[in-house]
Amino acid sequence: MSLKRTLSMSSGTVLYLGNEAIARGALEAGVGVAAAYPGTPSSEVIGSLIEVASDIGIYVEWSTNEKVAFELCWAAALSGVRAITAMKHVGLNVAADALMSSAYTGVENGFIVVSADDPSMWSSQNEQDNRLYGLISYVPVFEPENPGEAKELTKYLFDFSSKIKHPVMLRTTTRLSHTRGPVDLGPIPKPKTTGDFKPGPAHVLVPSNARLRRVELLKKLEAIEKELNAFPFNRVYGDGKLLVIAAGISHAYTSEAVSRLGLAGRVRVLKLVSVYPIPEELVLKAVEGVDEVVVVEELEPLIELQVRSILHKNDIKVRVVGRELNERAYEMTLERAEAVIRRALGMSSVSKAANTERVQLSVPSRPPVFCPGCPYRPLFFELRRVINQEKIKAVFAGDIGCYSLAYYPPYRLQDTCVEMGGSIGLANGFSKVLTDTVVVSVIGDSTFYHAGIPALIDAVYYEHPQVILVLDNMVTAMTGHQPSPATRVNGRYVPIEKLVRGIGVEFVSVVDPYDVAKVRGEFLKAIEYTRARKKPAVLIFRRKCALVALDEMRESGVEIVTYVVDLAKCVKCGICYNFFACPAIVRMDDGKASIDAELCVGCGACAPICPVHAIQPIKQVDQERLVKYWF
Repeated sequence: MSLKRTLSMSSGTVLYLGNEAIARGALEAGVGVAAAYPGTPSSEVIGSLIEVASDIGIYVEWSTNEKVAFELCWAAALSGVRAITAMKHVGLNVAADALMSSAYTGVENGFIVVSADDPSMWSSQNEQDNRLYGLISYVPVFEPENPGEAKELTKYLFDFSSKIKHPVMLRTTTRLSHTRGPVDLGPIPKPKTTGDFKPGPAHVLVPSNARLRRVELLKKLEAIEKELNAFPFNRVYGDGKLLVIAAGISHAYTSEAVSRLGLAGRVRVLKLVSVYPIPEELVLKAVEGVDEVVVVEELEPLIELQVRSILHKNDIKVRVVGRELNERAYEMTLERAEAVIRRALGMSSVSKAANTERVQLSVPSRPPVFCPGCPYRPLFFELRRVINQEKIKAVFAGDIGCYSLAYYPPYRLQDTCVEMGGSIGLANGFSKVLTDTVVVSVIGDSTFYHAGIPALIDAVYYEHPQVILVLDNMVTAMTGHQPSPATRVNGRYVPIEKLVRGIGVEFVSVVDPYDVAKVRGEFLKAIEYTRARKKPAVLIFRRKCALVALDEMRESGVEIVTYVVDLAKCVKCGICYNFFACPAIVRMDDGKASIDAELCVGCGACAPICPVHAIQPIKQVDQERLVKYWF
């Protein structure tokens, strides 16, 4: 059940996603302000809150980037209003400057920073363990193991943050964020949404003040460590000569592994929720009488290093193993947790669990493709065609978004993809050292607002000759269609062309990516301009995300007219299914093309690319009447 559907419930148990559970915990704690930039796997935290914001009377926004979102919530917490921000692990890199300083200023009311990490990189460009941010920022970090605990922990942490007057980090992972589990509901109080900011030197981090705050921060961390010795979510259970320490989803797997191996009650387990700093007194109590400590930990050995430090400090000679048994790449699994415990105990590699039959499933491969109707498909089809036909030597610096799929065949038009805004920034460098190459950067509208503008300013000021392709589908599509400054809301939006002209870009052209002839013409003009003038050129390819456009058409009762292939005209050239590569177009056994009516969205983008005009709508359609839905 969604957060909105259960909003009126003040008791009972429901199934929530982990992210929805965090949102519910925030509401039950009286949160007044929330903000984020969307990023999988964190998006549903703020997405859920924004759906109920008007019902509850709180302020929620999708911000331009994570730093902006963090600062908005930080200011609210400084003013006595409870606030929450959420971001994926790499998003915290963007907000890290603010995170570090927020520990120095502290807060006046509860402030939770949700960091949703992505072990195994299911939807990310790297794998990082953001618990380490707690270590370097002096912000305590907490990690729940299931949605029910996530909700209760979120609610508790608002009170905890308010008590210690300090921001806290709630660390989740993809496996928790997108898992459903039972959540016990409580009442939602009337939130406090306005506050009072009290100026003082603690909020002005000039060196003379920051030096004093640094000393105070270290004292506060010591006090926080003592508080965490009584943290109610940590616990020790079981008994034996082996102590297993785990947190979050790793504890869930550890608990199940102990049961599967028939070790329940014969192994002592320390379940941690406060993962930085870990509670020293509880650790010392847990190691009493044990011969060995095994830390089951996902990614980096943060807990292990703290355990080793505590034992060394207290001169306790107990063997600690962790890094040598835990694999540091990819997410923790039940099998991996079980293997760690087996190796620690010297057990055979065969599980002692009850006999189970493993079923090997053969799932057909599904190559990553653009959605039917996606405006990026005709764009990249034509760009690849012009690059090949004109024999242009080019490098394409890509970025984070749906258009990253252009890396794959048949387009092969993303030579780099590293981080938000990295396309224009890398292209600036390529343009200076690749003197015989056309340098092209590709960036989406939301990513452009998020992190592309500073690099574009650099390109203008230092005259870096590159062709910048801004793909404006008017929404943050990849993470679930959250609004961006390009989204029209009551006529309000920030036009990209006005922004780039204001920066000083002289060559600016807005093109419909479905118009492949204009795509070719403007792209070649932009290349010629950058070669002749040694300056950047910007091409804005604007057409609404097909999924959004289709939803709006269906809501308006507009008939979706699909397309078919005239088999009498089809010459089996394969351009439509091999190079245009719409998933609705398939190759038949005889080599001719066919269009799957269930997948076709009636966009008509495939019709112009057929050299023999074999692709036609099933009936006459007034494309002009549909324009308003696509722009």
